[in-house]
Amino acid sequence: MRPIGLFGTFFLSGSLSVASSLAVYQDSTFYSFSPQNTFIGFTQGVEAKCEGRALQVEAKSDCPKVERLCGLLTSLEEKKEDLQELEANTNILNQLILLPRPSALDASASIESAKTLSQEQSRLQVEQKQLGEEVLIAQGAFEQQAPSMQAQYIAASCTKDLELRIPYGYVTFSSEYEAKLENEKEVSVTQYLQITNKSGIDIQADTALFYYRSANQYVQPIDFNPWIVSKYEPRAKAVYTEAMAAPMVAMVADQSVSAKRHPTPYASYEDAREYKINALDLPSTGVPLIVPVLSWKAPLECQIFVYPYVNTKAFQVCSFTPKYQIDTHEWKVISNEKIINESARGEYKKDKYDLYTKVEEDIQIERKPIVKKEGEEGIFGGTIHKKDGFTLEIVNKSDKPKTLKLIERIPSSTTEDIHSKLLSVKAETKVDYMLLDEGKIEINLTLVAHENKKIEVLFELSYDKDVKVTY
Repeated sequence: MRPIGLFGTFFLSGSLSVASSLAVYQDSTFYSFSPQNTFIGFTQGVEAKCEGRALQVEAKSDCPKVERLCGLLTSLEEKKEDLQELEANTNILNQLILLPRPSALDASASIESAKTLSQEQSRLQVEQKQLGEEVLIAQGAFEQQAPSMQAQYIAASCTKDLELRIPYGYVTFSSEYEAKLENEKEVSVTQYLQITNKSGIDIQADTALFYYRSANQYVQPIDFNPWIVSKYEPRAKAVYTEAMAAPMVAMVADQSVSAKRHPTPYASYEDAREYKINALDLPSTGVPLIVPVLSWKAPLECQIFVYPYVNTKAFQVCSFTPKYQIDTHEWKVISNEKIINESARGEYKKDKYDLYTKVEEDIQIERKPIVKKEGEEGIFGGTIHKKDGFTLEIVNKSDKPKTLKLIERIPSSTTEDIHSKLLSVKAETKVDYMLLDEGKIEINLTLVAHENKKIEVLFELSYDKDVKVTY
């Protein structure tokens, strides 16, 4: 399948008069547009330039009412005022209740008055609690969308290109992947771009670019230096005196200044991936915007693996050859229109990509060491021959047959003083296995429905009787 075009279409609301652009890097964001006024948003740490000329950014108490975030803040402030008024009314009522009452007051009137005051007090308390919760919710919602509750303006008007440098973390993006398994023979991969804006600036860009690299990359200039070979001459041992201490301090100071002038190179991705969106409307809501990027299919091979010496849980691995570079390794896996894993992991392995799709709950394995009786070690010519091993019990609890690859191991020696040898891999029927390097054993199994299979693995260690071994 051909890649889906550039991420779908996003429409502008008409507030920008000329072309605008957005560039999001891993360490900062650049937003260029032609503003209609001096208002920027509810942000902080932003640097502004108008046609390359630096502009001061200042905070003000008011904001344009037509702006979305300004409307939210105004509503929040009104709720806070209403809450303060309720609190004041409650305090006044509490003071009225505490006032001394005339002794000549009619008893029935006094009871009715107390009842009315109590009802009013209860009503105010309920309203105060509800309004207090509304204020907390509204304030939390605003703080999710903007880092500041103060409106930010540029100090002078800019009628042409205004460039804002937005600090790291306010506009972010990441790749997400979805794999649909088609009968475990083909995979349909869809890549999405997840973009989050919580800068406090509602962004509308005709062109938006997203880079998997830093905008600030320091490259240390390097020149060729010859590698000199010379006759060795012993150096005289240095003798340090108090008179030499001052120049040493000066040298250290010079190195310190040099270190500040030349910072440590910034680590960046090897393959700088780049994505583009046309006509992007990205309000500062703090809620991720998910945009499709690419969709493609590839042949798929799936197999069940288990490594009992590490973990007795069996799992499925599906391998394919990617058509495009995979940026992140967390996947959503779907099979037969059902989500089987929301956070599957994947990795490049040799020339393929392995996707760890799910745990095979129907396969149960128990691994037990073979207990050897004391005195079963043999000594021949000063060499100890020790036999050891373990048993594996594999059960298929499914109603369907299961084929799996079981990876086991025997001790592997890195010294000539100790030798390891596989003696046998036995079961009631012949076991299809292969002994590989470093003691690795690959066992291929096919279990019919509800089959229980037992395998015994035996090995022998040979070493000098004066040598102690551990494994």
